[in-house]
Amino acid sequence: MNRGIAYASAAYLLWGVFPVYFKALQGVAPLEILGHRIVWSLLVCAALLLLLRRFQWLADLRRQPRVLLWFTATSVLVAVNWFVYIWAVNAGRVVDASLGYFINPLVNVLFGALLLHERLRRAQWLAVGIAAAGVAWLTWQAGTVPWIGLVLAVSFGLYGLLRKTAALGALEGLALETLLLAPVAAAYLVWLAHSASSGFVDGGTATRLLLLAAGPVTAVPLLLFAAGARRIPFSTLGLLQYLGPSLQLLLGVWLYGEPFAARAPGYLLIWIALAVFSIENLVQGWRARAAAP
Repeated sequence: MNRGIAYASAAYLLWGVFPVYFKALQGVAPLEILGHRIVWSLLVCAALLLLLRRFQWLADLRRQPRVLLWFTATSVLVAVNWFVYIWAVNAGRVVDASLGYFINPLVNVLFGALLLHERLRRAQWLAVGIAAAGVAWLTWQAGTVPWIGLVLAVSFGLYGLLRKTAALGALEGLALETLLLAPVAAAYLVWLAHSASSGFVDGGTATRLLLLAAGPVTAVPLLLFAAGARRIPFSTLGLLQYLGPSLQLLLGVWLYGEPFAARAPGYLLIWIALAVFSIENLVQGWRARAAAP
């Protein structure tokens, strides 16, 4: 239990400091960063699978064409999510990006109701309604829909929904997703190099090392999360997940000086919604354990 909390907390803390990593690559185009992230993540996954001798799933894919189709969809979703996040950080929109991961749990609940026909309890509907009011406030205050947060929340929510029923584990799934994306990513990186517009070729040693680190930066938190998720209750995992966006928000406001005061009421509504959602989940968990024989 304690080890699981440590693993999951480490994963969310690493995701929380992602803005620092991507800010260090601000001189490189977001699409190129995405390409490097895909290619080097694939190599890291391949090395881990080779070390663990876990390749049987590749042979099983021949008999499961639906799994390949499933992961083609998840690979597109993860590419969209990664690109929007990288672009947002390098465009000075870290606070907007954090919004996506604050509202993601509530988006998951809404998807469960709309797509899986799950029956929501009254407290869950209340949480979704309060969060919607927060998004409405942010839209009114800025004069535009907070599209960065919504795209991140929806893409990650759909990704989680598809991965929930997928037949592969965390490492194998990431390996397959990056394998499907790698040909396009590698071709784009080669084209950049030949057109003399590559941040990797033209950049200094520090830039190259940071781009090479995109593989471990992507894979390590995911593996820590998978290890933690297997060891702790889902309710505990649900509470820990707010570490990431909270740290991102603090970095955006205190380290990068992004404006927040005018948006604070909208975020406050979303935090109230998350409190309602989390407390209700804890209460339901306690009741279930009390009723168990």
